Amino acid sequence: MEIREAIRAERTVQLSLLNYRKDGTPYSILFHLCPVFVEGRVIHFLAVQVPIARRSRSGRRGLVFGACRDEVREELGFRLDSFEDTDNRGLEAEELREASDFERQKATNAAKNILSILKYYRKHRDRLLCGKSCSLASVVPLNSSLNISLGRIKQSFVLTDPYLPDMPIVYASDAFLSLTGYSRHEVLGQNCRFLNGPDTDVEALQEIHDSIRAEQACTVRVLNYRKDESSFWNLLHISPVRNAAGKIAFHVRVQINENSKDVHGLSPEMRQLSAVAAVKVAVRSLSAGPVPSSRPSSS
Repeated sequence: MEIREAIRAERTVQLSLLNYRKDGTPYSILFHLCPVFVEGRVIHFLAVQVPIARRSRSGRRGLVFGACRDEVREELGFRLDSFEDTDNRGLEAEELREASDFERQKATNAAKNILSILKYYRKHRDRLLCGKSCSLASVVPLNSSLNISLGRIKQSFVLTDPYLPDMPIVYASDAFLSLTGYSRHEVLGQNCRFLNGPDTDVEALQEIHDSIRAEQACTVRVLNYRKDESSFWNLLHISPVRNAAGKIAFHVRVQINENSKDVHGLSPEMRQLSAVAAVKVAVRSLSAGPVPSSRPSSS
């Protein structure tokens, strides 16, 4: 009822809820809902769910089964699928669980970060999102010789086409797929924003946007997310790649996991620059022939 009233009033609401998993086990969450406004009109509602951690209840008499049955299962190996909690004490324990100030702040911060990202893309793009099918329809496969040359480069990188709508990825290295957990068909045609998440720094995204617009190289440290939703600090280097005529053909993005170590002892900067140099050589060596993708002239 409280959520329905908040939606009707177009206002933010935050409350604890008892939900149930597919197997019927209960769990408590902090539910944060807020409206997304565009030009004074609500176009979406953003919902963030933060799990509420179990906490000890020192003042209770006896054993509250709902608060410890996971531990009992681990220690005794009992099957509890068919257990019936006749006095409902377990359910009451779940209902009494309240979010801490830290969990409330975590939900609020996550919502703010997502709203900031939405605001950023609305400001700098003609539309918030471009669907995968929309991008894929416009992507032309790269020249096979260029594909072979790029395949010899072992670092994690992608090429994006600045002349196609939403600057889609037109090439992704095997190392990039290994780093992010995505398959090639899931990546090609996508804008690189699919690596962003709730804690991605909007200022870093702005720096990337500004460097591309100025046709200059830049290096940023940005929090990205893999397919399995795990995060990693990405030391990202972006550089325009020009053909033999001096026209920008692609943008290359080289990704380095901050926690990774190079077997040859090279610094992240050297690894990035070597990857960019190899990409530029591959592109320029083929620029005398047909253009890699059917893009219009930038002049």
